[in-house]
Amino acid sequence: MTPTPEIIETAAPVGVISDTHGLLRDEALALLADCSPILHLGDVGDPAILDRLGEMAPLYAIRGNVDREGGCATLPAIRLLSIDGHRCQLIHDIADVDDAMDCECVLHGHSHKPRNEWQTLGDRQRLLLNPGAAGKRRFRLPITLGKLWCDGRGLRGAIIHLPLA
Repeated sequence: MTPTPEIIETAAPVGVISDTHGLLRDEALALLADCSPILHLGDVGDPAILDRLGEMAPLYAIRGNVDREGGCATLPAIRLLSIDGHRCQLIHDIADVDDAMDCECVLHGHSHKPRNEWQTLGDRQRLLLNPGAAGKRRFRLPITLGKLWCDGRGLRGAIIHLPLA
């Protein structure tokens, strides 16, 4: 059963962050400062991160595999948002995506690998956006987050590398 979408209207870019694993970097906060809302796609690792992000803008979060216990365990596993009329599915692991859910965009995390690409499904297309990981570095993968623009021109995503020394 497809959930009823939560309705969001905004003229600002949407901040998309994932896989913080208990570390919220100052650089990430600076890059999200102009965003409203902010979406956290799981593996939060510390509920204080959600508190801090929620002080900046309306926050919509889901739980990841490291959030199954503790303060983030009550987060939903999946959400459906309608951002300025564009339906977006939030899921931590792309393997768990609900392909039957009507959406124009799937926002996911888990792999720590940034992704911003269009996928063709029959007669429609949808944007797949994984902001990568903004927390602790894994292997040699970059530290990144994402931004999403949802407006009359359509959906546009961007991967932003955190300016770390």
